Amino acid sequence: MYSVNSVNRLIGEFNKLPGIGEKTAQRLSFFILKQPKEIALRLAESIKEVKEKVRYCSICANFTEEDPCRICQDKRRDRATLCVVEGPEDVSLLERMGKFKGVYHVLGGAISPLKGVRPEDINIKSLLKRIEPGEIREVILATDPNVEGETTAIYVSKLLFPFKIKITRLAYGLPAGGDLEFADEVTLWESLQGRREVHP
Repeated sequence: MYSVNSVNRLIGEFNKLPGIGEKTAQRLSFFILKQPKEIALRLAESIKEVKEKVRYCSICANFTEEDPCRICQDKRRDRATLCVVEGPEDVSLLERMGKFKGVYHVLGGAISPLKGVRPEDINIKSLLKRIEPGEIREVILATDPNVEGETTAIYVSKLLFPFKIKITRLAYGLPAGGDLEFADEVTLWESLQGRREVHP
């Protein structure tokens, strides 16, 4: 702990971020202290701006500044192919490839009894409502290849089975137990290309 209370508070706030330990929080805090005031204020303004402007798309639940989001508004997208992901960061990653032309549905998490996340805690009901009109012909389950992601994919596939649509899962070019976020673009594209059909 340092004698300057405001520095301690800043370290404490950085320490709350995922993957940031005490030493990294200290380094970030002292880095900001050494920068000109304008740089620190720009960072603070950027954080304020995203909290004020960014919201969830009412259709796919992706992050957006406009509702619906640009992907949902894009008439050139293949609306018959729906890719189901856990979080907005997964949409960003898949979009970076520039090869997937379908649309998305963001669950906002994965089923995890150990963490207290139940099926009703994620966006499954809104997914089923999107399937009901009959426009969607394939659902790609692109949840993470770990226990929670697999549990979620199995649960969702069972709910989708009565709709008589094609249900696929990303191929295992992705490492088991990993996160989509850490996959390189080539591996991710090969996984998307090699997706397999799911039979609950």
